[in-house]
Amino acid sequence: MSSIRRTLISAAALGLSLLLTSCASTAASPTVPKAQIEMPSEVRFGYFPNFTHAVAIVALDKGYLKKRLGSKVTLTPVTFNAGPAAIEALFGGAVDVTLAGPNPTITGFTQSKGAALRVISGAASGGAGLVVRAGIASPADLKGKTIATPQLGNTQDVALRYWLKKHNLSTTTEGGGDVHIVPQDNATALAAFVAGKLDGAWVPEPWVSRLVAEGNGTELVDEATLWPKGKFVVTNTIAATTFVNKYPAAISAIVAAELDAIDFIKAHPDEAKSLVNAHIKTITGSQIDPAYLDKAWSNVDFTIDPLPSTLLASANHARAVGLLDSVDLAGIYDLSALNALLTKRGDSKITVP
Repeated sequence: MSSIRRTLISAAALGLSLLLTSCASTAASPTVPKAQIEMPSEVRFGYFPNFTHAVAIVALDKGYLKKRLGSKVTLTPVTFNAGPAAIEALFGGAVDVTLAGPNPTITGFTQSKGAALRVISGAASGGAGLVVRAGIASPADLKGKTIATPQLGNTQDVALRYWLKKHNLSTTTEGGGDVHIVPQDNATALAAFVAGKLDGAWVPEPWVSRLVAEGNGTELVDEATLWPKGKFVVTNTIAATTFVNKYPAAISAIVAAELDAIDFIKAHPDEAKSLVNAHIKTITGSQIDPAYLDKAWSNVDFTIDPLPSTLLASANHARAVGLLDSVDLAGIYDLSALNALLTKRGDSKITVP
């Protein structure tokens, strides 16, 4: 386990005023020519102690990030529990780069009028769905029931609301409507589901597998079945626009480290699983039961491809359920570092629709 200093950022402590002030300064900051090669003295790297953030965990614990950034750069990992908190930290200048789900990324981009952040790479696809208790076998059975999501406006929250809307079931951000949605962290949702206080939850892995195994739940919806070819972005890597513009060499180093991590995950899946599980236990105090770790792992594709078309579709879904006013995402991607690395490896470039 790396001895690198770890910092836990509280979203509440950042504050809306800081968020808006930072956005304004981001928009006004001059762009440093990318020809200027400069490395920062410190990189604050955000991620969640979650299964779908395995790329970040491996990149940290195997030393890929530190090696790629170089000995002169201080690497400071920062952990979060949900996407909106990570976005607020990025806005407030508490992190430079972070992994996050597509919907918090979209919200952050639109709130800052396209100024605050850029998607620089992918991290994970798939591995999410709706698990329900016995007796619920169809969308109609969910009327009047209570379903959890990790956080209002996060990726799974939007996915659930949009799926319910397509089945003519209403929701509100206050928990009303035909189906009552209660945002709560995944561990709390699992405990409530096991205790019979919750009818279901739309969550990422490994919580899908845990709800099934520990709560005797049934997976009513595998989100992969809702997307073309079963692929949809569940985690991508984003960076503050000012950081992207000022430190292109650092962005390239970070993406290269993620490629190293993905190569390791593909080549050594058992070792990667053990490493990720141990890391999660260190941060959260509990690990994924090996009894269903393999199943959860197989449901997620760790990929450098940010799957842009699925993020754009997620934006439309958020707008459809009233969580987003604008879906103008022009400029949200800066894949120049990623595509340069892919070209060097002989792989195809990622294109944005």
